[in-house]
Amino acid sequence: MVADSHAVVSDLLMGGNGQALVAVEGLTKRFPVSKSLFRQASSFIHAVEDVSFSLAPGESLGLVGESGCGKTTVGKLLVKLIEPTSGQISFRFPSPDAGSGEAVDASTIRSADLRAFRRQAQMIFQDPYESMNPRRTIYDTIAEPLAVQGVGHLTDRVDRVTEILTQVGLTPAGSFLFRHPHELSGGQRQRVAIARALVIGPSFVVADEPTSMLDVSSRTGIMTLMQNLAQGLGISYLYITHDLAVARYMCHRIAVMYLGKIVEMAETEELLGNPLHPYTRALLSAVPVPDPTYRRDRPDIRGDLTLPINPPPRCRFYDRCPVATDHCRDNPHPPMEEHGPGHWVACYEA
Repeated sequence: MVADSHAVVSDLLMGGNGQALVAVEGLTKRFPVSKSLFRQASSFIHAVEDVSFSLAPGESLGLVGESGCGKTTVGKLLVKLIEPTSGQISFRFPSPDAGSGEAVDASTIRSADLRAFRRQAQMIFQDPYESMNPRRTIYDTIAEPLAVQGVGHLTDRVDRVTEILTQVGLTPAGSFLFRHPHELSGGQRQRVAIARALVIGPSFVVADEPTSMLDVSSRTGIMTLMQNLAQGLGISYLYITHDLAVARYMCHRIAVMYLGKIVEMAETEELLGNPLHPYTRALLSAVPVPDPTYRRDRPDIRGDLTLPINPPPRCRFYDRCPVATDHCRDNPHPPMEEHGPGHWVACYEA
């Protein structure tokens, strides 16, 4: 039976972890397809639709799904690079004294308060080749957040940049300070990007596929580094990825996203060992197996990703679902139901 909608959202926000550091409720983002000076847009891309989840202090949540499902849009919304169409994003960052402070709605943050928000919420971008100014030195790149926040004097900033370079494994740090991005490898650039995000000591970091642009030999080192930093610094990650193997290694919980909707969410091992949504099962069946003699059936879904422009109110996965029924077609997108402790699924047939 479906629980009361407010109770469902409350349980999702707590996630079984008590007081949340970040809590997202009903988050929605729609982009107009076309509009003009004299006519309002009538068609919208439903990039993110009614998304709710939470992260506890020190927790990592993996957001997985195929390209175009809205993962990166969620990340940008959480760090206020773009504004939501509707919904609430609550942050409960540590207070200057001790413990957690009061919850703040990110949609109400403006001007001077935005600077304080940026100090606690940062983002690591996917492409280490495009996310840095090629004309600036590594020191300038990493020290910029300190300068914007007015942290320390010049000597203090040099010491802090040197310290964070050592923490991310770029040693001796002094030999990297005045290099430029083109002098570094891809893995080294991503370590610089991580250092830039962490140099001001944030509590929450959105990591947008930070290993997808790297070769296999660099990925393991970056993932291990991020785990160690999370444990040592008490950082909460929203880890965006399309790779379930990476999500399993990096995250405490996984949320599966399809066409702007979260369709399943659970603790990592529970979700991977007991997938209930047909889309989650299809994703798992597509994971490569390191055995050339192993043969498996192709994922039992049909067609390509449905266009997100003014989608019908029915289940977003209906057109591709192997178990869809007339009930799925004739009713709104299914609400999230709890099918086990902390295991939430949006599917009428689960």
